[in-house]
Amino acid sequence: MRILVLRALGLGDLLTAVPALRGLRRAYPGAEITLAAPGWLADAVARIDAVDRLLPTDGLTHIEYDSPDLAVNLHGRGPQSVERLMATRPQVLITHDEWPEERHEVLRWCDLLEQHGIPCDADDLRLPPVGPRTERIVVHPGASHGARRWPVERFAAVVRELDGHDVVVTASPSELEAARRIVPEPVCGSLGRLLDLVATAGLVICGDTGVAHVATAYGTPSVLLFGPMPPSLWGPRSGPHHVLWHGGTGDTFASEPDPGLLQITADEVLDAVKDFRLVTAGRGARP
Repeated sequence: MRILVLRALGLGDLLTAVPALRGLRRAYPGAEITLAAPGWLADAVARIDAVDRLLPTDGLTHIEYDSPDLAVNLHGRGPQSVERLMATRPQVLITHDEWPEERHEVLRWCDLLEQHGIPCDADDLRLPPVGPRTERIVVHPGASHGARRWPVERFAAVVRELDGHDVVVTASPSELEAARRIVPEPVCGSLGRLLDLVATAGLVICGDTGVAHVATAYGTPSVLLFGPMPPSLWGPRSGPHHVLWHGGTGDTFASEPDPGLLQITADEVLDAVKDFRLVTAGRGARP
């Protein structure tokens, strides 16, 4: 049996779909499961035991696949995603008939499969460990859109207060210039290296972005800064995570930081960090 799954989105989107992908694998243990997703996610896809093959697919473009026995739309509500999958001429298509607006992203896709007789475990999203946990603190200031980017100056203030601890600031190539305003030499490497850093860290500090979902997938303690999107829809559902959110919602694709995100102070973040007992030294006064 040949199964085609569409999830041509980002890192966090991929990781929230892991329980649904594993549900498919358990339901069809002998099937070849092909995931249509961006090629740059290859390092992450390789760590998911439910996928046999990554078909590089950037966004809702033509899918180079013909006549799957089953096509599964884990991408969106349609119509574009439905059209792309129908163009592959599947024997059967699983997609949402009605879009559940106020539903956590993990549950949204588990619900879809369960409506078609495929049981899913929404808590089955952990990735296998890659090494022993350290006391390193990983700080990731970037996000895909400005609405979810906490000001770099505040990240810098937090990192200054963590002086004396093993702190690593990570960045993608497009985020490197901003990250250099925090530390002279941020880590900017492969996705695999980023995954390993988060997997073995003692703590992660970041916004509502893919790295937050990596922390959830590896059970790494985290302090997460949410702004326009409620954590009840995209945040961790359990685990050693401290979510900061001031209760507002907004346009998650806006170019400027969300007003609710800006309400989070550096002191709030540092207080949350201290809850994990990695940082025990007193803080000095800041201007």
